[in-house]
Amino acid sequence: MQIDFTGRKVIVTGGSRGIGRSIALAFAEAGADISICARGAETLQQTRQEIAKTGRQVHAATVDLGDAQAIATYIADAARTLGGVDVLVSNASGIDNSADAWADCFSVDVMAAVRATAAAEPFLAAAKGSVIFISSISGMMPSAESPAYAAAKAALINFTTSEALRLAPKEVRVNGIAPGSIDFPGGFWDRCRRDTPEVYAQVQASIPFGRYGRPGEIANAALFLASPLASWVTGQTLVVDGGQVLRG
Repeated sequence: MQIDFTGRKVIVTGGSRGIGRSIALAFAEAGADISICARGAETLQQTRQEIAKTGRQVHAATVDLGDAQAIATYIADAARTLGGVDVLVSNASGIDNSADAWADCFSVDVMAAVRATAAAEPFLAAAKGSVIFISSISGMMPSAESPAYAAAKAALINFTTSEALRLAPKEVRVNGIAPGSIDFPGGFWDRCRRDTPEVYAQVQASIPFGRYGRPGEIANAALFLASPLASWVTGQTLVVDGGQVLRG
C-alpha cells in the first residue's frame, strides 16, 4: 500500500542518522517536504543531501535540543521555509550513563518533545496535523543499566496520552512509537557489537525473531501513524520490536 504525502510539510528532530534519518527519507520518498535538525553538522548535511535527491524541498539546521530557545527558533524557521507543518516527529534522544544522565535524558527526550510540540502547535492546528514521539520499549520496563533513559521514555509515553487529549479539540492527533533494539551504523547497538559482542549476542537471542530491528521498520510505522489510514488513532504508543518486549 502506497502512502502519499505529496505537498505535506514534515519536521523530524534528531533527523540526521539512524531512526530519524530513515523517517525523514521515508516521508520525502512519499512526497513530503522535510526539515531535519541535529547537533552534528556533518551527518546533518549528508542526510540533507540524501533527502534532496528525492526532489523534495529540504531544510536542515544544527540545533541543541536541550536549549528551549533554540528549539522555538528552529520550529519557526522550519515552518516558514516549508510553508507550514503537517507532521512533527520528535526523535532526539539524550541517552547516556554519565553523572548527568538524568538531566540529559529528561532535557532532550522529554522537554525537547514538549517544547517542539508547543512551538509547532499553531501550524499543526491549522493543518489538522499529527505528532509522533519516538519513545522506546525501555519506557515499559525497569532498567538497572540505564534508569534515567527508561524513566524519560516512560514519561514520554505518558505525555503522549496527555498531549493527545489536550490537542484532540484542535483535531491534532498525537501518537508514539516504542522501538525495540534497532541496529544501524554508528548507533548504540553497532557500537555494542564491536565493543561487547557477548552482550550484543545475548540481546539478539532475546528477540523472538532472532534479529535486531532496522530503522526503516520504524519509519514505516511513522508513515502509517501520520497518514489518513490512522485518522482515528490518537494517544497510542505503537510497539515495534519483533516481540522483544514480550520476553521482558
